[in-house]
Amino acid sequence: MIQHASITSPGERPRNEDAVSAFQNIRTSTYAYVLADGLGGHGNGDIASNFVADCVGAAIENMDSSGETFIDQCFDTAQNLLMEEKDRSGYTSIKTTMVLLLITGNEATWGHIGDSRLYHFRNGKLLDRTLDHSVPQMLVLTGQIKEKDIRHHPARSTLLRAMGAEWDNPEYEIDARHVRLEKGDSFLLCSDGFWEWIDEKKMQKILKKDISPYDTLRTMEAEVKHKGRGKNMDNYSAILVTVK
Repeated sequence: MIQHASITSPGERPRNEDAVSAFQNIRTSTYAYVLADGLGGHGNGDIASNFVADCVGAAIENMDSSGETFIDQCFDTAQNLLMEEKDRSGYTSIKTTMVLLLITGNEATWGHIGDSRLYHFRNGKLLDRTLDHSVPQMLVLTGQIKEKDIRHHPARSTLLRAMGAEWDNPEYEIDARHVRLEKGDSFLLCSDGFWEWIDEKKMQKILKKDISPYDTLRTMEAEVKHKGRGKNMDNYSAILVTVK
């Protein structure tokens, strides 16, 4: 049985530019979870984040099969339509991150662009996470800083890839594996405003309590608010998907 819960908040900012959505296609037994974080520094980030989430929803609603390239199509279509919307509306600078989890039958796959993350846990133990398309993540990969330094690095919000930027080639990253679901699996999709204030050790500790997805997220949110309160907290959002 698959369960999920989601939260989204403006944090200490005047507007919330994150978007979270969940979709289901009964014909193909597909569940889709999408989280997008509009780039507020570029203006109208909420337009971009909600637009790409709606594009994914339309793709899921109209899908006839769950082929291996479908997740790529979601990113490609959302990007193409967002670029068209920019030209049509005049919002030339709208951009957003996006992370997408697809579950079809008993298999999961995911993709992302930007620094919104997906964490995969099994029985409360972290197995994997997406790697940010950001300057600090690049510095980690080249050995210049440590993983723990990403969260509060001065250039943490400097992204190398985003939806709504010009692409010569696809800049999203799809995990090539098709993970077979097991009882006890959990997937946490979250924006940087969320993972900035809660580390993986704390995530695992809370997940091991084996409470409902809603209560798990609220417990994580309490940690986020405790650590970030009074520090000009960014918008924060998360979706937790569990396999019972």
